[in-house]
Amino acid sequence: MGLFYHITASITAFLLIALALTYLENSTQFSTNDKCTMAPENRFDCARDRVLSQKECEDRGCCYAPLPDTAGPPWCFYPHLYPGYIMGPLSPTRRGQAATLTRAKPSYLPKDISTLRLEVIEESAGCLHLTVKDPSYPRYEVQLLGEPHSGAHGKTDSQDTLYSTEFHPDPFGFMVRRKSNGRVILNTTVAPLLFADQYLQLSTALASTFVSGLGEHYTSLRLDLNWTSLTLWNRDMAPHADANLYGSHPFYIVQEEDGFAHGVFLLNSNAVEVVLQPTPALTWVAIGGILDLFVFLGPDPQSVIRQYLQVIGYPMMPPYWSLGFHLCRWGYTTSNTTRKVAQRMHAANFPMDVQWNDLDYANKRRVFTFDPWRFGDLPEMVEEFHKRGMKYILILDPGISSTSPPGTYPPFDNGLKRDVFIKNTTGNILIGKVWPGPTAFPDFTNPETRQWWEDCIRDFHSKVPVDGLWIDMNEPASFVQGSVEGCPDSDIENPPYTPRVVGGQLNSGTLCMSAQQRLSSHYNLHNMYGLTEAYATHSALVKVRGKRPFVLSRSSYPSIGQFSGVWTGDVRSDWEQLRYSIPAVLQFSLFGVPLVGADICGFGGDTTEELCVRWMQLGAFYPFMRNHNDKPNAPQEPYVFGKKAQAAMRSVLNLRYSLLPFLYTLFHHAHTSADTVARPLFLEFPSDPNCQTIDRQFLWGSSLLITPVLEPGVEELAAYLPPGTWYSIHNVSYTALLFFSMCEPFYSKGQYLLLPALLDTINIHVREGHIIPRQEPALTTTASRGNPFFLTVALSAGGWAWGDLFWDDGDSLGTFETGSYCYLIFVAGQCQVVSEPQRLNGDLDGLVLGGIQVFGVPSPPRYVLANGEKVRDFTYRSDTKVSLLNDAINVIYLVSTQHVFTVQWAL
Repeated sequence: MGLFYHITASITAFLLIALALTYLENSTQFSTNDKCTMAPENRFDCARDRVLSQKECEDRGCCYAPLPDTAGPPWCFYPHLYPGYIMGPLSPTRRGQAATLTRAKPSYLPKDISTLRLEVIEESAGCLHLTVKDPSYPRYEVQLLGEPHSGAHGKTDSQDTLYSTEFHPDPFGFMVRRKSNGRVILNTTVAPLLFADQYLQLSTALASTFVSGLGEHYTSLRLDLNWTSLTLWNRDMAPHADANLYGSHPFYIVQEEDGFAHGVFLLNSNAVEVVLQPTPALTWVAIGGILDLFVFLGPDPQSVIRQYLQVIGYPMMPPYWSLGFHLCRWGYTTSNTTRKVAQRMHAANFPMDVQWNDLDYANKRRVFTFDPWRFGDLPEMVEEFHKRGMKYILILDPGISSTSPPGTYPPFDNGLKRDVFIKNTTGNILIGKVWPGPTAFPDFTNPETRQWWEDCIRDFHSKVPVDGLWIDMNEPASFVQGSVEGCPDSDIENPPYTPRVVGGQLNSGTLCMSAQQRLSSHYNLHNMYGLTEAYATHSALVKVRGKRPFVLSRSSYPSIGQFSGVWTGDVRSDWEQLRYSIPAVLQFSLFGVPLVGADICGFGGDTTEELCVRWMQLGAFYPFMRNHNDKPNAPQEPYVFGKKAQAAMRSVLNLRYSLLPFLYTLFHHAHTSADTVARPLFLEFPSDPNCQTIDRQFLWGSSLLITPVLEPGVEELAAYLPPGTWYSIHNVSYTALLFFSMCEPFYSKGQYLLLPALLDTINIHVREGHIIPRQEPALTTTASRGNPFFLTVALSAGGWAWGDLFWDDGDSLGTFETGSYCYLIFVAGQCQVVSEPQRLNGDLDGLVLGGIQVFGVPSPPRYVLANGEKVRDFTYRSDTKVSLLNDAINVIYLVSTQHVFTVQWAL
């Protein structure tokens, strides 16, 4: 009886334990399933570093759930509240607050860093700055070149900030909210923070799907969030989809609802991959450095850009002549060929300011030389250009030929003595291969290199007085992988994770990652190479020429706008590339590089007459306007085409030249106030939902709307006109002091209108309430700057308008900073236009106002007075082509040189 009882009790206990274990197992399974239950678009990839099997995925503590679409959501993804870092208490620091982040057990990444330091800095009311770094061992941190704007930093009262922050301690994450409406604009609790030696990952939910930035890529202005990946790794690569291109700009701007916007900048120069998903959400993956994050609260889009530029620096003020037309080709094989190009342009009455040469000029393709046979009279040619009021620019690659006999090529000989070149891990000079053959690469992070570079430029300039320099191949590009001797087999050459780059390896088409520079390894500095060269070149030109420098760079990184313009590289001669050049230019406007353009008519392949006409029409409204062509292609200088095509190109060039005072004033505001020049519509009309995705049209400042033709065979096109009145500016015919225009104003409620667009037409509209300063064009800006000014006045419905003019000598250094400039404000209202000089220094002396064109006068004036004197020579036209049209008045009158005038009319 007792034995039976004990056996029965044991069996009962065993069954109860089994039932309990089954319950616990089911509960655990239920809990795991619950943590893994989420919509596919909300999954965050747990296997970005490599492809995992189900077992490997689950060994990481992640969820595994295959889907039919292998290119969409990840199969291996993080569960809710995936274990990660635990945040300690915040404590005050000199700059803000700090906390320690620790993790109890290592992550699945190699060389995981278990203890981190978080610092939170309220830089300003609209800028929050967060850093995450290893407190025990120093890691490379980017120090931007130049100076941030004076408004970037300062003591901030937390009560005044536009944002609030919330921290989730376990697992660590944070949220940033907009105070005014409580909207979450950053939320990193959606996925774990990872921080290993060569893998840093931070994810965030996004406040909307309207995201722009993260260049340089061949994309629309609004980025595709449907499981796309963008890699920031500078590469010599002609623009095409799904490729990392010449520049890296880890900054994005998000359009929220109701006209609000915010931006985020990750200050990291290592290779970065940005993963976009339709949650909407974004994941940063950097393979080195630290997490150095700036959040800009705007609250409007233009304020976001201004706050970003307060961190990276405001753009430089370009010389006036650089806003004229530039002409170049790889294939102007002699100085005589180059001369004839410029002569034919002016003989055909095409405005042109700057003649360029590609590498044809160089002796054996070595920079700082010129070929004694084909370009033996290069110095004389440049002086001839100068006498004709023109400028001259040539290409300057960073690669220095290393194979010339000792003593025959000073740039290499002196560079060798002064120890200016990048070295490999053995301490020897790293040799790559570019156009002249084997080459060494200057290390522009070394102060001695910058001085050597200046000396090289000074010596060359003493022979060939160039007016600017075109720095190409500066990603840096090399025709061999890494070096002529290869690269070491190491984690720095083949990191545990390589973002999706063209060629599959970081050293593809460039230098070894282990190459040593003064500041750090090339692994850390690669994306900044073009920036450091631009900085050195800008500084050298300032000292050598003593005038405002012009530098054009292909490679770029944040802050390059302080030193250089940028062009969009080797675009093809086709309609798609014409169309995508607009978002490319607009992206650089967001990145603080207003002096930007694409190669007009295309660089690669043969253009057609129609394509080249349409590209010239669009290119006339790139802030930087250059036609450039490759060696094997059909010629595409404007004078090679038929008479009708030439007339269309000439007309739009004259239109651009007439608008240069306005364009120059826009650059002044970019330089001093971080305004944009070429402007996306959403920046100017943030509350108009129709403007959120438009990138086939753009603005100059807030006043001019540009609507180019982007497809072949088009004779009319649909243009979006934001709410308000818009006046059509067609090409102007200039005869002495009298000019005529065809004007078609439209009232718009925010709608698309069908506009005529024959081959000789690009649609340009001026916005009501604005005054555009203009000048009679000429073949060069040297000549046009002495011509009469005129004003285009677009009255608002209430009869008001405003405009301004910045004017200096166009070439001297620091004119705004030293007060050596003129600044005039123009105001229209109550049937008069008045000038209000704010500053005068003599630069406008001798120049006159040749005419005023006023849109929006409802009936013919009975009389017109200029400075109280009756004007007899004026015309009035009422255009009846469109039912909702205002009328126009043209007033022609010369005023004195006092720059103060009043023009009145009586109705």
